[in-house]
Amino acid sequence: MALLALALPAVDLTTALLLCSLVMVLLLFLASGRKTDPRFPAGPAGLPIIGNLHQVKLSRLHESLMQLSEKHGCIFSLRLGQQDTVVLTGYEVVKDALVNHAEEFMGRPHDHVRSIHRKNHGVVMADGESWKQMRRFTLSTLRDFGMGKKSVEDKIIEEASHLSDVFQAYEGQPFETTILTNGAVANVICSILLGNRFNYDDQTFVNLIRIINENIRLAISPTLQLINFLFPFLDFLPGKHRTFLSNEEIIRTFLRKILKENRQDLNIDSVRSFIQAFMVKQQEESENPKTYFHEENLVMTTRDLFIAGMETTSTTLRWAILLMMKFPDFQQKVHEEIDQVIGTDRHPRLEDRKAMPFTDAVIHETQRFGNIVPLNLPHATTADTNFRGYFIPKGTRVIPLLTSVLYDKTQWEKPNEFNPSHFLDVEGKFRKRDAFIPFSAGRRACAGESLAKAELFLFFSTLMQRFRFQPPPGVTDLPLTAIVGITSSPTPYKLCAVLR
Repeated sequence: MALLALALPAVDLTTALLLCSLVMVLLLFLASGRKTDPRFPAGPAGLPIIGNLHQVKLSRLHESLMQLSEKHGCIFSLRLGQQDTVVLTGYEVVKDALVNHAEEFMGRPHDHVRSIHRKNHGVVMADGESWKQMRRFTLSTLRDFGMGKKSVEDKIIEEASHLSDVFQAYEGQPFETTILTNGAVANVICSILLGNRFNYDDQTFVNLIRIINENIRLAISPTLQLINFLFPFLDFLPGKHRTFLSNEEIIRTFLRKILKENRQDLNIDSVRSFIQAFMVKQQEESENPKTYFHEENLVMTTRDLFIAGMETTSTTLRWAILLMMKFPDFQQKVHEEIDQVIGTDRHPRLEDRKAMPFTDAVIHETQRFGNIVPLNLPHATTADTNFRGYFIPKGTRVIPLLTSVLYDKTQWEKPNEFNPSHFLDVEGKFRKRDAFIPFSAGRRACAGESLAKAELFLFFSTLMQRFRFQPPPGVTDLPLTAIVGITSSPTPYKLCAVLR
């Protein structure tokens, strides 16, 4: 009422009260006017306009959803502003939706801020026929350029060697690894996408990585989400959403410059990168007015693959190094296995993985425990859907909560602990686990999963072959607190890489 009085200073108290009452009645009418099917999943009661926004912590939404699932079950709904959202939790439910009902759950919601800078372009958050064509082309072209083949393995080994040399240059003194690991992993995908790599001290490259890291956090910031869910008409105001959009334009400007240089050098008889393959496809479809192979899809698809190919893998590596310092007994076991299988006279190769079950288990457990993409990327129903006795209308936002799968008490013996034994049988051999789906599952599973798996093994084993990781002198506490954005990364830390 005080706010109303400030806005309308000439209004007397009675009139102000009447106006407040009228507004409340209007809000209640609007809230009650939404008709939902009785079979729609139930959830916590919300308030007019804001829905359940007051009941969740937007900056750590996955934790709020885990808490709500304890009360409301493995399938429940909540309203984020005026947007109905269905949350799926637990391995059995999430797998059922993404794998057994893949067609119905493979859509993407159309958030306000995302629609401004994406316009349904690219391969990660696009929808419909544009997404289908971009994904089909992406998978085919990445295979053509060596994903899953020895040529890419050699590139990873070369880049892991470069990264090890940089680590060694610190001569056992403390340093922070974020930009270095980002750059090393980014260079692998750059060699496929752009046909070249960057030096780790290239300032343009470093600035680009910093901007991407900032946007990873900003993407689920409370301010941006409030603009998405509640106040899209206020997007002109300054705030983190404007910083996010400005950063996205910087990323696209960087890519457009590289695309222009590649287009000038394009030789259809000697295509050397993903972007040049896309340009050839553009020429082939130049007479098709409805083609999806246009410049904006090229820019956004390259952007998606660049960020996805860098962020999750480098974040997992940083978790792995931190966990090795936190649990030196596990680090010692990895060292012993590397010494036994590989030795010191050659680089690790993918064929070594079968003979290194403990190292493989540590990598898998790092992915599980690190919970790298805690919310999963949002899905949406592509049609009216009947699922496990519930009715979910077409276009409903769906969160298949990966945290609930990777920490499912029915699937993991000690879900809240870092425990490589989750991936070892009684004989110490590596065992697969059905609930291990850090790359998601179904039609929207990560397109670069095989590349990421190869990178994780080769980077981690190469670094562990050369170094013993330990905290800086005097540091006795190594917290495992995560910084949450789209990805969940460890709090920045310094390490000492001591030659073995």
